[in-house]
Amino acid sequence: MSGAVIELRNVRKTYRLGEHVIPALQGVDLAVQPGELVALTGPSGSGKSTILNLCGLIDMPDSGEVLLGDQAVGALDETARTLLRRDALGFVFQGFNLVPVMTVEENVDYPLFIAGVPAAERRERVAAQLESVGLGAHARHRPDALSGGQRQRVAIARALIKRPRLVIADEPTASLDSRTADQVLDLMRERCQAEGAAFVIATHDARLTRRCDRVVALLDGSLQ
Repeated sequence: MSGAVIELRNVRKTYRLGEHVIPALQGVDLAVQPGELVALTGPSGSGKSTILNLCGLIDMPDSGEVLLGDQAVGALDETARTLLRRDALGFVFQGFNLVPVMTVEENVDYPLFIAGVPAAERRERVAAQLESVGLGAHARHRPDALSGGQRQRVAIARALIKRPRLVIADEPTASLDSRTADQVLDLMRERCQAEGAAFVIATHDARLTRRCDRVVALLDGSLQ
């Protein structure tokens, strides 16, 4: 037992594009510890998105092993992986992916609603989470009334509301100005330390990589 939140062991993945076989990952080993922020860097096509998809249990490797905690994900059927993804993982996207017709508190509440958490507990947890990201006063606002940085903070609150073991983030600062990006990075670091969640972050943003615990560089599907 490694104690890692997520671990990839000699993982290989290829994709077919017509008659062509494209090697996305070529024998990758990666382990992420509780409370660790790990940045994945590399040019487009280097394998960052494939690693996010594997860590997020969205895709499966052609060979090798993915473990969430001590659980081998490949041994689970699709339903079990979906439930594990729902309960143990959070996701943050560059484009925020908030539901525009829902208020801030409804967006953050939605994962708890889907998980069947009782309404009274949901209200309490959502209020506390919004306060923790500095948006308690914006609970009844809709996303289009918020700045980009505020929307990303809502997205982080939504990702963390389930108290996940792992948060998958895809270019979370790419659409933010420097000051707002710094605020979002501070928040991710603070929440990571406060809640013990690990973050795996695909990014081209040097502002972000400087603030992570570890930077993993990829090129042509291999770790550098």
